[in-house]
Amino acid sequence: FDPRHYLGTHCHGFPKTGPHRLRFLLESVKDLRETLKKKGSTLVVRKGKPEDVVRDLITQLGSVSAVVFHEEVRGTL
Repeated sequence: FDPRHYLGTHCHGFPKTGPHRLRFLLESVKDLRETLKKKGSTLVVRKGKPEDVVRDLITQLGSVSAVVFHEEVRGTL
């Protein structure tokens, strides 16, 4: 969870993630974790800036051969 997603937007100061969206996100992550657990896997969840969290996770795991990510698409108004 990137703390920057809970700050106001650049243009109008509205929250990027309000209480309803946050609840949906938390419930979705919980459901995904439970589904993966039933299949013998797990889900790593961290809070922080992705550029820091991913670096620390790679260091912790030691033998990472690939990292896949997506970048948020920002539209203009």
